[in-house]
Amino acid sequence: MSEESLSLIIDGREIQASPEHSIIQAYARSGHVLTANVGCMGQGVCGSCRCMVRREGEREVTTALGCETKVEQGMQVSFMDYFMPEHVHYYDMEDVGDGWSRLDDTARFFPEAAHCRHCGGCNRACPKGLSVEEGVAQVVADDFSAATITFDECVMCNLCTLACPENIRPNHVGLFARRMKAARTLRPIDLMRRLQQINSGAMSVDIHAEEARP
Repeated sequence: MSEESLSLIIDGREIQASPEHSIIQAYARSGHVLTANVGCMGQGVCGSCRCMVRREGEREVTTALGCETKVEQGMQVSFMDYFMPEHVHYYDMEDVGDGWSRLDDTARFFPEAAHCRHCGGCNRACPKGLSVEEGVAQVVADDFSAATITFDECVMCNLCTLACPENIRPNHVGLFARRMKAARTLRPIDLMRRLQQINSGAMSVDIHAEEARP
């Protein structure tokens, strides 16, 4: 190994790489065939280069994206297969309407979202370091503006879904929030909650009594 290169293990293979290279670059330049976990270099699925990383001298294993993580001396890397869970949420933005029923739509499309255990597993699994748990809570509370910011850098790697014991699929909840914000004019949150209370019968309004007031 030259003074300008370092040694690491990627999927069980010892690789010599430049300190300036990302994990993906190091693996590609080593001569190994890239047939999976490549994302923008082949599969066209951002987030598919997700991997587990253990740095030299550390016991902790963390998640990372191979395209944006620089190699380090003694690093051990293992790519994780990209997967699609059996339970898939289907919805059509054309059926959502004008946005006034977002609370009901969220409960209908993602009923699991309200059952978050607040275990923090999704936060630990996220290779982008996003506050995933908070983002799900924001969607459930109908604060889509905040949720779109929380999930702005999400690359849909599905690791939070893999870590969630309630099968919430947090990244897809975030994608729904971003789609809703882009496709519909956001309505006042307090007004939408009050309308939901009235429609569900939780609150009654006597129109005639209001009209009789001087």
